[in-house]
Amino acid sequence: MAKQVKLKAEPRASVGRSAVRKLKARGVIPAIIYGGKDKPQPLQVSARDINAMMSHASGENVLVELEIAGEKSNRTALVQEVQHSPVRGDILHIDFHAISMDETIQAEVPLEPIGVPNGVKNFGGLLEQSLRALAIECLPRDLPDRITVDVSQLNIGDSIHLRQIQLPSGVTSKVPPDLTAFSVLAPTVEEEPVVAEAPAVAGPEVIGEKKEEGETAAAPAIPKEKEQKK
Repeated sequence: MAKQVKLKAEPRASVGRSAVRKLKARGVIPAIIYGGKDKPQPLQVSARDINAMMSHASGENVLVELEIAGEKSNRTALVQEVQHSPVRGDILHIDFHAISMDETIQAEVPLEPIGVPNGVKNFGGLLEQSLRALAIECLPRDLPDRITVDVSQLNIGDSIHLRQIQLPSGVTSKVPPDLTAFSVLAPTVEEEPVVAEAPAVAGPEVIGEKKEEGETAAAPAIPKEKEQKK
């Protein structure tokens, strides 16, 4: 199940690019929490704390117990989105979605195969994964990090559909059960390219008939002189 971690945060009064640059210079990351009955609230959190939390997360879904300075009670939230720098990969902004532990939530969790299919290991087949993540619904305490599926018994031509996957207790799939998650395909046989035969090269064309041995060439015809006009 998704691990719940504690994180300290502070309300953020200043917004805009200049304010964000100042926060980054102090080692602070801008954030926001929304959802539930409260209005969206800008926050700021320590870059060190955020990086430590994300590096130890075992999955994409992280439950956070936010301790916001000035508030009497902590707020439970789900990490909804993390924006990274396209160049360095640093965390630029983080969105928290406020949730209640007594209300169901919807999330997407990774779907991961376990084992090597028999059709791949012994017959050269190819494992095809048609579904990388599964949309589910559950209570926050039942939210799994990932859903694993044993594919070791699959032979060539076999498939695993969603209805065959055993979901954790308290988890309901929001995807049609007939969808294929994994299948083993037959190995691809590459046909050898057909080499075209080179066309026969014709010899040089012989003009005129071949002379028989001993035959002399005919003398060229001498044109007759024009008759002298009288």
